[in-house]
Amino acid sequence: MNAAAPDPSAPHVDGRDAWLDALLVDERAAHIDDAGFTAQVMSALPAAVPVPAWRRPAVAVLWLGAAGLACFAIPGSVHDIARAAFTVLASQPVSPVMIVGALGAAAAAMWSAVAYASR
Repeated sequence: MNAAAPDPSAPHVDGRDAWLDALLVDERAAHIDDAGFTAQVMSALPAAVPVPAWRRPAVAVLWLGAAGLACFAIPGSVHDIARAAFTVLASQPVSPVMIVGALGAAAAAMWSAVAYASR
């Protein structure tokens, strides 16, 4: 039969690169000598292109224009959405069990987000 496929997450060590793997795993190693290879590669890279002087004011004007349009359009939209949401929610029967369930679901979602963000 066919042999089992190798685990793609397992590191491939063929003996030639074992010294490099050992240096990379060693947390005490502050610097790995590369005989100037990194400096040579960095010097061969092209210089960074400077940002044009007009770019920052143009972006600021565009953001101010977007903010102005949002201030003009949002109040009416928020009012319409709030009115529709109130109409839908006010027509639903609500029991204390439903309120506790909704609060429990919100608490579970918040605690899950905190646990995920803090790991």
